[in-house]
Amino acid sequence: MASRRPDSFDGLVYRGRDDPNYGAGYPLRSAGGQGEAYHHQWVTTPPDIPGSRNLQTGERTPLYDEPPGESVGPGGPREWDAAQAGGPPAEQLNRFAGFGIGLVSLFTENVLTHPCVVFRRQCQVNYHARCYHLTPFSALAVMYSISKSQGPRALWKGMGSTFIVHGVMLGAEGIISEVTPLPRDIPHRWSAKQLVAHFLLKGLTAVVALPFYCSSLIETVQSEIVRDDSSSGLLDCMREGLARLLGVGAPHSRRLLPLSCLILPAIAHAVLRYAIASSVQRVALWLHNRNKKGHQGPSDPIEAHFPELAAAWLGSLVADVVMFPLETALHRLSLQGTRTIIDATDGVTAEGNGGSPLVLPVNTQYDGFADCLHAIRRKEGWPGFYRGFGALVAQFALHGVLLAAARTILRLLLLEGKVS
Repeated sequence: MASRRPDSFDGLVYRGRDDPNYGAGYPLRSAGGQGEAYHHQWVTTPPDIPGSRNLQTGERTPLYDEPPGESVGPGGPREWDAAQAGGPPAEQLNRFAGFGIGLVSLFTENVLTHPCVVFRRQCQVNYHARCYHLTPFSALAVMYSISKSQGPRALWKGMGSTFIVHGVMLGAEGIISEVTPLPRDIPHRWSAKQLVAHFLLKGLTAVVALPFYCSSLIETVQSEIVRDDSSSGLLDCMREGLARLLGVGAPHSRRLLPLSCLILPAIAHAVLRYAIASSVQRVALWLHNRNKKGHQGPSDPIEAHFPELAAAWLGSLVADVVMFPLETALHRLSLQGTRTIIDATDGVTAEGNGGSPLVLPVNTQYDGFADCLHAIRRKEGWPGFYRGFGALVAQFALHGVLLAAARTILRLLLLEGKVS
């Protein structure tokens, strides 16, 4: 009886990896019988096993004699157990949590709180008002009165132009950082030269966006009663900004200040606000990470994203509170001489005019930034710099409450998904 070849299995020749013809597409030969019968089978690379996963660098295929939980690499015990249990992997949960809470924060900051921004700016430029609205209670009452008489649209005016200003600032910052050595981001270990160059980039970005910011401010505070819907459009902010930059278009009052008078306060407001917000955010994250080291617990996808958003919320709050007087002066200078008519922020209604709020023209006569600060302090006192501060408090209170609610809801959804 002929001895069986060691490289044969069930009558078919097995080509090992040491064979030069392995995987080359040669037909298999029959090892038994007279002659060599060729079969229409081809030696190829092993097919993918259904249900298997692609191995990453540093991983190895789990053996049959070792538990699945002992596999090493990024797909370790937790991911294997989650896959076997039919639950979503941890990476997908992290992405879902980060996207969900980030979307809520972005939508709240730019859409839901926009009525507070509108009323705050109207209060800042209305030097006639007797009520300064330093608390959110009086501000919310007048906001409700305006919305009831003019419709909900009165509090969401100018929202499209604010998006355009954000887009112009992002585009200008990207272009300037590409054509100049000014860094768009600073490293963790920065030098004084890098910090100054980064702040210079922020200041140049504010100068580029200044004419469009002025036109967006007009759309935001302009009363809905005198607004012409036929001539208003989404790109009016760009058109009006270019017209003010080039000095063309509809004639304005002689009290209109040139953009050169607004460059210094605009740069100061943009750079100082960014510096304060970034500093507070870094300190808040440092304190959170320091406290977290002593309380190591199970990983939570929400906690991987929420602290950063909470720190950004706190940084913006502190920066807006500190820069509120400078913002008030900047808005008054930007609006001077534009023939803008705003709503009466005292909540006074006109007798015999259907109960609609009174409208007031903005007729300021400041000679410049220093004269504006001096006039506000002399005629209105120090509280005059904080007109509409209650709307700012309501804005960040609403933002914080919705962030906390989103955190709770997403945590419940993630727990429910893990259980199911």
